[in-house]
Amino acid sequence: MKKYSFIPIAFIILVFGIIFIPKIVKRITDSSVIENTRLSAPLALSFLEIDGQLRKVPDFVFTNQDNRVITNEDYIGKVYVVEFFFSTCPTICPIMNKNLRRVENIYGNRQDFGIASFTIDSKNDNPKQLKTYAENLGVFSQNWHFLTSEPESVFDLANNGFNIFAGINPKVAGGFEHQGYFALVDKNGFIRSRMDKFGNPIVYYLGIDEPELKVQGTDMIIEDIKILLNE
Repeated sequence: MKKYSFIPIAFIILVFGIIFIPKIVKRITDSSVIENTRLSAPLALSFLEIDGQLRKVPDFVFTNQDNRVITNEDYIGKVYVVEFFFSTCPTICPIMNKNLRRVENIYGNRQDFGIASFTIDSKNDNPKQLKTYAENLGVFSQNWHFLTSEPESVFDLANNGFNIFAGINPKVAGGFEHQGYFALVDKNGFIRSRMDKFGNPIVYYLGIDEPELKVQGTDMIIEDIKILLNE
């Protein structure tokens, strides 16, 4: 009866493990990095489509902190971020505007970029109040407008123009409630966003910080502004 030695087979398995397993692990790791990059930094952004129509920012006429009339036409040719806030907000607005300062620090010197901050407290937030607010925030860009108008105009723009809820509620801190989202608009006035992992547009970017999220909404919008600026 022949006796077989398993030493050569064991040697072959050992050599295979030393040579090929690290390569397999590296390939899996690299694929994971590529996938994560694809999700966090898309090559193109989607349009918001409602009833078969691409959603565009509606016409608006507001007054800014320098008492200048600003309309949607002033933003044509610019990529811009939209928020709804009020200057005496004790909750999410300071966080949102701290995050917009991050955005401004990166893109505020560009003439093809802007920010539109619409106050939902028209009674209190006149141009003088908004000017003081902007100065206290340290805003340097001439393209960041803090905008005020009649209540019906701003609530219509928020709730119907952008589908970002804003309203009066005496029961909450500050007397107003609104969603803490940023909207991103391209140079032609269309609302744009990246897509989620299922291929659906996220529509809006979370303007406040969520500790459980690996990538914050502000991080995403900073990346996506660059994409639109290069379109």
